[in-house]
Amino acid sequence: MSSRGSRPADEEEGGSASSDLAFRPPVGIRELARSVLAAGAIAVRAAPRALACYLALTVLDALLPVAVAWLMKTLLDHLAGSAAGVDPAVVVVAVGVAVTALLVGLLPHSSQYLRAEMDREVGLLAQDRLYAAVERFVGLGRFEDPGFLNRLRLAQMSAGSMPNQVVDGLLGSGRSIILMSGFLVSLLVIDPLMALLVVGAGLPALGAEMALSRLRAGMFWQVGPTERREMFYSQLLSNVVAAKEIRLFGTGAFLRGLMLAARRSANSAKRAVDRREALVQSALGLLAGLASGAGLLWAVDAAVRGALSIGDITLFVAAVAGVQAALASLAGEFARTHQAVLMFGHFRTVATAGPDLPVVRAAPPVPRLSGEIEFRDVWFRYADGHPWILRGVNLRIPYGETLAVVGLNGAGKSTIAKLLCRLYDPTRGAVLWDGVDIRTVEVTALRQRVAAVFQDYMQYDLSAAENIALGDIDALHDRARIEAAARRAGVHDVLDGLPRGYDTLLSRTFSGPTDDRDEPEVGVVLSGGQWQRLALARALLRDRCDLMILDEPSAGLDAEAEAEIHDSLRRHRAGRTNVLVSHRLGAVRDADRIVVLADGRLVEEGDHASLMAADGAYARLFRLQAAGYQSTGGQDQPDTPQAERSARPRIVAIT
Repeated sequence: MSSRGSRPADEEEGGSASSDLAFRPPVGIRELARSVLAAGAIAVRAAPRALACYLALTVLDALLPVAVAWLMKTLLDHLAGSAAGVDPAVVVVAVGVAVTALLVGLLPHSSQYLRAEMDREVGLLAQDRLYAAVERFVGLGRFEDPGFLNRLRLAQMSAGSMPNQVVDGLLGSGRSIILMSGFLVSLLVIDPLMALLVVGAGLPALGAEMALSRLRAGMFWQVGPTERREMFYSQLLSNVVAAKEIRLFGTGAFLRGLMLAARRSANSAKRAVDRREALVQSALGLLAGLASGAGLLWAVDAAVRGALSIGDITLFVAAVAGVQAALASLAGEFARTHQAVLMFGHFRTVATAGPDLPVVRAAPPVPRLSGEIEFRDVWFRYADGHPWILRGVNLRIPYGETLAVVGLNGAGKSTIAKLLCRLYDPTRGAVLWDGVDIRTVEVTALRQRVAAVFQDYMQYDLSAAENIALGDIDALHDRARIEAAARRAGVHDVLDGLPRGYDTLLSRTFSGPTDDRDEPEVGVVLSGGQWQRLALARALLRDRCDLMILDEPSAGLDAEAEAEIHDSLRRHRAGRTNVLVSHRLGAVRDADRIVVLADGRLVEEGDHASLMAADGAYARLFRLQAAGYQSTGGQDQPDTPQAERSARPRIVAIT
């Protein structure tokens, strides 16, 4: 096995964080057709009956205007040529006109209901597929890539509406073609030359609308990062976590200015596209108007000469208007469909993207840890050209040992934890689990053997029980296991004393208009230390795991709580494998072994006593921290001038 990160022979290629997700709009007919078929397949799968009914109504909606025009022609011709009295044929035609007019009035409402039903069902299925695809991403790299985040945002925008817009655009295009064909046949019956004139005047709109749709889709991609910045600033201005500093430091106006600047930048790009679209469509409208005017003059002349009847003139006017409206509608539907297909391409790209880290076909089961975990010449950096985070780390973690990883900020401590969870793969080298490269095993099975508390732990807007149960979802309805984990984390009494106990919502975000906002049952917000204990309980719920990773598990706790937590962890995890990452060296002194990282390299290793005796980096850091807890009794040195003592800022410490 190579120590330089060679891939196993039976590995599938996973995509890079962004290379397979770069913006490449579908330009070929084949790629466009694939996107159209994918959108249609989602609609058929999600709402087959609603789609079939919507299709039938669309065809009927296209035929009715042509039928009305011919019925009106027939009615007028009968009225013009009939003698005194009521002609039964006139009554039949009049009834036909009334019925078709009634259907024309009813169809839009039925179609609107069916379209809304399709939107609901298709949006549900598309959203499920999108986030199921995101869930399949093995690591974190894509979520740190701006290009992917931009595409994901557009995919989220597209998921609910674009599949239906593609289908609706296709049906609308079909409706326009049927409508145009019916009126075009009517024009051909009256005068073939006028039919060619009307069609020729409308054809340029098709090419122009297609070009505009591509321009608009590209604009959405370009302004995506700007709109994400605007969203970030707006969330800051409305977020309770940020509200403290924003109000204390008075930065609200500054952040609001940044938000508005981002909005203005996006508006400017959109305005440029809107301006071009308005100019092009105005020119096309002028061309269509000239064609209509010429046709109307010809019809008047033909009527004067007696070449056309009253019914013919009515049919001609309706047909010219119908063909032009159908052509304009067809151009618009083509443009909207084309734009929807381009936007749907973002959804399709994310939904069909391969894994971001290499995965293995028919991965073997993950062996239960019995020997050791090994870092073998591990190098890591987040991307080519970025600085190295780890540089040739060689480290062994025997089964049952508690290993502490310490070092300054940026030394690579948290990266060790992320590599153990396979949230990233080493750039070079390998991480071995009982001698097996963890890239060759199924990642979900590996993670079931690992529990972790990260320093940036999550605070879920869920109930207390659900917050803990997320550590092992099988325990969601096992209250005894949940409470046992909370006790080990020292948070049981807090949760048990909430208004609804463990069923209390740990958020005040979701209270509705009917909730009594003065009642604590609406939701409770925990303190930072309580949240940290709850995050620890979430990890401790996975008590059957082989490896426990604790990345700054007590950073938000006071000294007494920290000592209590570490004592509980020592009892609970005794004889099991633990990796403890911490800046607080007093919390790691009882570890079986301590390793010191500096600049991505392992520079010292040993237990607390041996490292202190070595008087190296660990001893220096330990003494610096210990000095912070030593007091001079609040007395200044005798030779300190009174004026200098008076000029010092007064610092009040609250513990």
